[in-house]
Amino acid sequence: MEKAKVYFTDFRTGLGHSQTEKLQKLCRAAGMDKIHMDHKFVAIKMHFGELGNLAFLRPNYAKAIVDLVKEKGGIPFLTDANTLYPGSRRHAIEHLDCAMINGFSPMSTGTQIIIADGLRGTDEIEVPVPNGVYCKTAKIGAAVMDADILISLAHFKGHEVAGFGGAIKNVGMGAASRAGKMHQHNDGKPTVDPALCVTCKRCGKECGSDAISYDSGKAVIDHNKCVGCGRCIGACPFDAIYTEFDSANEMVGRKMAEYTAAIVQDRPAFYVNVVRDISPNCDCHAENDAPILPDIGMFASFDPVAVDQACVDACLKAEPIRNSQLGDNLAKPDWKKYNDNFFDSNPDVRYKETLEHGAQIGLGTRDYELITV
Repeated sequence: MEKAKVYFTDFRTGLGHSQTEKLQKLCRAAGMDKIHMDHKFVAIKMHFGELGNLAFLRPNYAKAIVDLVKEKGGIPFLTDANTLYPGSRRHAIEHLDCAMINGFSPMSTGTQIIIADGLRGTDEIEVPVPNGVYCKTAKIGAAVMDADILISLAHFKGHEVAGFGGAIKNVGMGAASRAGKMHQHNDGKPTVDPALCVTCKRCGKECGSDAISYDSGKAVIDHNKCVGCGRCIGACPFDAIYTEFDSANEMVGRKMAEYTAAIVQDRPAFYVNVVRDISPNCDCHAENDAPILPDIGMFASFDPVAVDQACVDACLKAEPIRNSQLGDNLAKPDWKKYNDNFFDSNPDVRYKETLEHGAQIGLGTRDYELITV
């Protein structure tokens, strides 16, 4: 496979020129405006941020992409899928409320928000995984699969499991339905915390496989009957139902690459990573620690593996910020230095496997030409 082209611009601007204009210039240079969008639905996959988190991308970046799509006659919408864990985005109503509180609205972005997997996280389409090794099929939010074109707009950052969150995580994990997220994190079977269960029986009413019983006075899920649809998680108002994240970190990364391949097959897809506010952990947290690295710039490509690899390489070359999780670790006298900014921030992560496996299954290439705009 020949080298992929990855386009880059930093955050420097002169008087009278905005960073959103630089983003649009970057996307045009990378060829996004060459995609035939006229009268086509364009899903712009992004993360609206958890309530309390301030590291997520501002709505202004989304509007810049929306405006480009409209220029080409496309019909854009912003989208993300519901979360697997309890929080402020576990069903569509909470998710939309969270997005609006964090500044995302038709007024601020110029388009509508559609939660990809619907009200309860069960509106999904099961699609085959090309060259899948660990996943033969993937369960994806229906709105993402119904779109004609996919654009990933990702906040590139650190991550406590995947090492980094970029294009592959934004698409592969982020666009998966709740059952798809469970599939990537474990065997897809939720569990009840009896200390939080109040026996309201809402979960049993939502279960379509008769897997929930109350013989002990608390809800119990029979994993032999459970199909992993995730309805019970969305139904429980007391956060008593959860999924144990027991897949090894490297396995999660490989599954994310396979889910991404399933989502983007047979249609145009374009990827933008904004590398700023590089927090050590995911934007799914209800808080964000100080950035571990200085702001770097914006990257764009038609290749999700290459654009993530380019961002990783730039982060590995960056100087750690002293007053941060990474800086604190490096300052410890007994710290085993990995000479790797991701491992030195979160030593239990695995991120190379995501890129390696993505290349192996044909999702993209790790070899790229970096073109500065």
